[in-house]
Amino acid sequence: MAPAGERLPEEGLALCLTERKTRGEVWLRRQLVASVGPSMAGWLDYFLHPDGQAVKVLMLHVHPDFQRRGLAGVLMDALYEAHPTAWINHGWRTGQGSQWWNGYQEPAPQRNVHNRPPSEWAEYFSAVDVASHKARNAHQNEHYGLDGHRENVYRYGERLETEAALHEAAFRPAQPVRMVLDAQPLHGAARLVLPPAVHAYVHDRTQDSHARATALLEHIGHGNLPRGAYWNTTRQAAFVDAHQEDLFNPHPPGPPHTHVVFTLTPRQSPLLPSVAHAWATSVTFEHPGDLAVDVNELAWRQADRPYLTHQASFAPAVAAAIAPYSSQQASAAYRARYDPTGFLRTPRPFAHRAAQIQAMAERLLQGRAARAQTSRRPSAPPHTSAPHSFWPQQHPPGRGHSV
Repeated sequence: MAPAGERLPEEGLALCLTERKTRGEVWLRRQLVASVGPSMAGWLDYFLHPDGQAVKVLMLHVHPDFQRRGLAGVLMDALYEAHPTAWINHGWRTGQGSQWWNGYQEPAPQRNVHNRPPSEWAEYFSAVDVASHKARNAHQNEHYGLDGHRENVYRYGERLETEAALHEAAFRPAQPVRMVLDAQPLHGAARLVLPPAVHAYVHDRTQDSHARATALLEHIGHGNLPRGAYWNTTRQAAFVDAHQEDLFNPHPPGPPHTHVVFTLTPRQSPLLPSVAHAWATSVTFEHPGDLAVDVNELAWRQADRPYLTHQASFAPAVAAAIAPYSSQQASAAYRARYDPTGFLRTPRPFAHRAAQIQAMAERLLQGRAARAQTSRRPSAPPHTSAPHSFWPQQHPPGRGHSV
């Protein structure tokens, strides 16, 4: 644990607002994540009302290595800033939480439901629940000898019966908001650990972006689009999903990994029978078999360099598929097009596609290095990547990939 009063580093501290997908919840699950360099430093979990005008705080957690350095206040301030007009319900606090709250300076106490009469916010929160939470917090403050910003709290300790009689009838349960799938482009992310030469090639901005995207899709396999991905309405939301997965479930130490986002249009219409759960901005699929899709765009970036994003469009779109749970659950059309590992069965112009991709990547990188060493010579014409047709369309059985 850091010494009390030690400041957080000004460089490397990042805040990320993410969507936590949880089934059965009408309110939208959100999370503010703080990271320092590659390490997760803390997070704030909360629910957001579908109309965006009310917030329920669930948990505020700071990693022991970053406690007593002001990070909890940074996260709570960010919550208020992210939802500048919403009512904030902090609920009840633990003993440790009460001691922290006693020293926290709330940026907008007038939006804290504990500080305002229920008539103003009772349509969002149960007046009885809020009153009981206030009573519990009052008990914690008395137990620890804390003030707890008592002067801001409205009707401190009012009887629950009074709250129920006056305001409980005003409560209005939230109505779910679901995405409409009709022709909605979807964006899903995967995390990859690429072979060194392929990694260097697809992240080389001097090479043609379309050729690099083609190589990346060939390496993954057209029939291997991630089954467990959340498919979002925006590309940025998909990248955030991958970043959050890095923070909570990091890869073991090793080569740098790549976040890839597929932008696709489902070919089945409607897809609603396959939807496991639909939120306002994302869906998942529960169909155990494959799902045919058209990949319209590919975007990718190195996980530790999110400011350098590569992107390429496919025109026409590339036929692909979300992978089935197992080869036994694949459709006849999928088995005819893809082998058991998800790679195309079409005739291949090269016997060893993996070797071709590896060799081409190494050759391109070596050529660039050689040109740099002979910079005194007249400039060579710009390098032109191999056309799309160069990339073989068949993957030899047994080639590994990481998604």
